[in-house]
Amino acid sequence: MMKKIIPVLIILVVLIVTAAIAIGIKHTKTVDWEESFDEKSNKPYGVSVLYKELPNLFKDHKVRTVYHQPASYLSANSEDGYGEHVAEGSFIIIGNSDYLEDDSIDQLLNFVNAGNTLFISDYYFPQKFHDTLDVSVNYIENEKDSISHLSLKHLNIDDIMLDKNASDQYFSEFDSLNHTVLGHSKIDYKHVNFLQVHFGEGNVFLHLEPKVFTNYHLLKEDRYKYVESVLSYLPDNDIYFDSYSKIQTGYDGDVNKESNLGWFLEQLSFKWAWYTAIIFGILFMIFNAKRRQRIIKIINPLQNTTVAFVKTVSNLYFDTKDHKNLVDKKIKYFLEKIRHDLNLNTDILDEAFIEKLASKSGKKKEDIKKLVNYINLMKSKKEFFEENLIKLNRHIEAFYKK
Repeated sequence: MMKKIIPVLIILVVLIVTAAIAIGIKHTKTVDWEESFDEKSNKPYGVSVLYKELPNLFKDHKVRTVYHQPASYLSANSEDGYGEHVAEGSFIIIGNSDYLEDDSIDQLLNFVNAGNTLFISDYYFPQKFHDTLDVSVNYIENEKDSISHLSLKHLNIDDIMLDKNASDQYFSEFDSLNHTVLGHSKIDYKHVNFLQVHFGEGNVFLHLEPKVFTNYHLLKEDRYKYVESVLSYLPDNDIYFDSYSKIQTGYDGDVNKESNLGWFLEQLSFKWAWYTAIIFGILFMIFNAKRRQRIIKIINPLQNTTVAFVKTVSNLYFDTKDHKNLVDKKIKYFLEKIRHDLNLNTDILDEAFIEKLASKSGKKKEDIKKLVNYINLMKSKKEFFEENLIKLNRHIEAFYKK
């Protein structure tokens, strides 16, 4: 057996290795342009570069990553909470803010009201932010070259280019008396895309171009200057960086961090080595189990002796010629079934009984009358012959068939 298996395994190994080499030669790695805004992602639209630079931008202050809904995190890390510290500083959210639930928005605004700062950069915000902070967002398409030009009003940032940008978001409505304009997107004329909103004792910063914080733009030309300038509006304090809205999996605030194996599987050589090892492991278990498996004893199922029993009992009655006993039993079982199935009293088999049985069974009255009359005849007889038993059986079978 093993001599037959070994050539098959050798051929399978050669095919897998050949396929891996061919795919490795022809494989062209494609760029993933998904806007994840994930602080662990090194892809173009991840924010790992910004995340790594935050300790340098806010020196001597802690940068904490929040893996839970802000409601649960800020509640736990409050004066009356059970956290290890009291949350104070700036809470930063880059993209995907639509994952925030209403109670988290309330908790963030309470956080700001107590004298802290909230910074959100997204294309649009949850409706509760729009309603509470009295802002509306609209957009205009970049029809020519998908390039935007960004500027900051009070800083020396006048024209930072943002390519691969299909549209410019801007604040179409806001409270010009109480909100401070900090930045614009420039097309044919300026659109406000960066606001400072005073809320209680603190401030909310609303920014509408999250793409500028991604790896692709931070590492291109001098675009990092724009990001540095935007974040310079935040007070010099501890930073709370949102990760929940990037990897959130439910409404309970729990998160599942991405497996470290995912990075290795992106490497073509390791991926094929891993899959090859799994395939050979499965083959080894299959063939090894087949070679070592103990012989299973065949246990024949128990025979159904019901038919044999019936034949034996029938032969007993037939040989003894006890036709009376069989007639009595057939009548008794038939009437018992009538009582059980049709709920009829079978003590008196008269004309009234025939009417009821015909009505409930749906049979013809003439046929029912023949059957009942014959039963009454059999009950009155003392001597029986084989023909009586056969005729009674035909009447009963006819009742069930029609």
